[in-house]
Amino acid sequence: MDLYLRIAHSLLTLYMMLILLRWFGPWMSLEVTAGRLAWVGRLTDPLITRLRKVLPHMGPMDFGPLAALVLVWFVRILSGRILEDMALQASL
Repeated sequence: MDLYLRIAHSLLTLYMMLILLRWFGPWMSLEVTAGRLAWVGRLTDPLITRLRKVLPHMGPMDFGPLAALVLVWFVRILSGRILEDMALQASL
């Protein structure tokens, strides 16, 4: 179970890094919607787009990536605790 916990935690952390790259990419002059990094947008945009539809319009501020980061962070913590509890129950 420890291996599954580490894999899940690592994948969710990687996804959080991709969201950060998608969010800060234009500020660093990285083209994350086309070219060599287009795969970043294809991986992160489905979640960010869904969250943008749910969030209220805030003018020029885009809180979609921030909400996606918080959501993935919450899922990462919750899944870690669930897998730890499952591992503890299996060892008893």
